[in-house]
Amino acid sequence: MPDELASPSDPHGGGTSGSARECVLTVICDDRPGIVHEVSGFLVRHSANIVESQHFDDLQTRRFFMRVRFEATSGLLDPVALRQDFVAVAEKFGMEWELWDTGVPYRTLLMVSQHLHCLNDLLFRWSTGSLNIEIPAIVSNHQDAKRLADIYELPFHHIPVTASTKASAERQLSELADEHAVHLIVLARYMQILSDDLCTRWSGRIINIHHSFLPSFKGAKPYHQAFERGVKLIGATAHYVTADLDEGPIIEQDVLRVDHRLQQDQLVAAGRDVEAQVLSRALRWHAESRVLMNGHRTVVFT
Repeated sequence: MPDELASPSDPHGGGTSGSARECVLTVICDDRPGIVHEVSGFLVRHSANIVESQHFDDLQTRRFFMRVRFEATSGLLDPVALRQDFVAVAEKFGMEWELWDTGVPYRTLLMVSQHLHCLNDLLFRWSTGSLNIEIPAIVSNHQDAKRLADIYELPFHHIPVTASTKASAERQLSELADEHAVHLIVLARYMQILSDDLCTRWSGRIINIHHSFLPSFKGAKPYHQAFERGVKLIGATAHYVTADLDEGPIIEQDVLRVDHRLQQDQLVAAGRDVEAQVLSRALRWHAESRVLMNGHRTVVFT
């Protein structure tokens, strides 16, 4: 089990002993008989009641993926003790696994440049309780999002980025993430390329959103380019960030059919709506441990 984060509020770390009413266990290992039986038996022995269970066998790689949400049948669950006791099961099957308290939200750093539609959508969903996250800060290389951060009473950090300051800007970002014990970074239309070192350090913990026109319409104003070509489908892709630009494992995608009646500004607005919806779903699924890595692909238990 990963232990690189160990703060009390870490859903993958310590938690608050004896306080959890519900937990989620995720498992990845080579497929073999007896895994479901062993996991369910472990939970029964610890007086846990399974309320949601999903699993998937990848027939190509022979890898097994499982997500189980469970609650106490009596008293309270102790995630610390459960993690300690599950080690024997994990070692028996060579599992990659996480067990977390669903009452502890992901600490999520939001990053944005000048297009605020995705940020605005995430902040509204967070404020209504539909995203299981905490937002310790908003980071931007521009000042445009400051007013929005102030409305939601969230700390705003302006970290300008130029060719000559990129390295120091990323050091500031890393220090900020460490200071706030961040679990996840979301690029809510943050229009800067992250360094390979940063992508490697945060592998599987940075989510990005972009329009679905790549690689056809690159650069500035892709929706305007698409309008000129008369496209009939627009969409968006949310994925984990890797050193390969916009080629990380895909979490969620969606498309919207359009036609000749939409003007240029209407096409842009429709695209922004799709981007916001796709990113919010990807973030919610990640924060609920519904996304498991399967090489360059993902298994998403929705």
